[in-house]
Amino acid sequence: MTTLSDPAATTHVTINPKILYFGTPVVLLSTENDDGSANLAPMSSAWALGHTIVLGLGTDGCSGHNLTARPDMVVNLPAAHQWQAVERLAPLTGRHPVPASKSDRFRHEPAKFTAAGLRPQPSVRVRPPRVADCPLQLEARTTAIHTAADGDFFIIEAQVLAVHADARIVVADTGHIDPGAWNPLIYNFRHYFGLGEQLGHSFRSETPTSNPGGSRPNESD
Repeated sequence: MTTLSDPAATTHVTINPKILYFGTPVVLLSTENDDGSANLAPMSSAWALGHTIVLGLGTDGCSGHNLTARPDMVVNLPAAHQWQAVERLAPLTGRHPVPASKSDRFRHEPAKFTAAGLRPQPSVRVRPPRVADCPLQLEARTTAIHTAADGDFFIIEAQVLAVHADARIVVADTGHIDPGAWNPLIYNFRHYFGLGEQLGHSFRSETPTSNPGGSRPNESD
């Protein structure tokens, strides 16, 4: 039997996948609705460079609508064991009426935190609440909104204003996240995954191997 670690066995085929969620962290995005209430939406098209966050959001969703009117947000990152709370949010939308593009599979739900079984927590720098249950929370403000070439997505740039982390995933007496303790939820081609065991670390890392082979403190049994 050959494995992916065997380069001699590599044979590529050309495919046309429907989606390209090839493995990115899940985000629970908090935004503010027109009436001042909070919306909470799961998403996976997010990446960071420095203190800039870039998000990809559908133009027909509640989060994109909210951010075009009110720039504040919280990028909440759940841990791997919280995937069921994320999935409870997946078929819900804050838009009412439900957009035609979503009407076959989504239903309107204004009380997203309650539906997911998650707790809101006041933010420090922005208006939308944080998700108290998420180990990592990034308060941010929109700085630019672009529309993708096909018109189906917003590409949103945001500046991170404050970072809040569960003390159990922070290297003691530093501002560094401990990668041996932090196990983000990964959305891999529409399936949920956590991280495997650490293999090594980059030469640029300021947090070398810690907790090798041990369990992560924010994982459930």
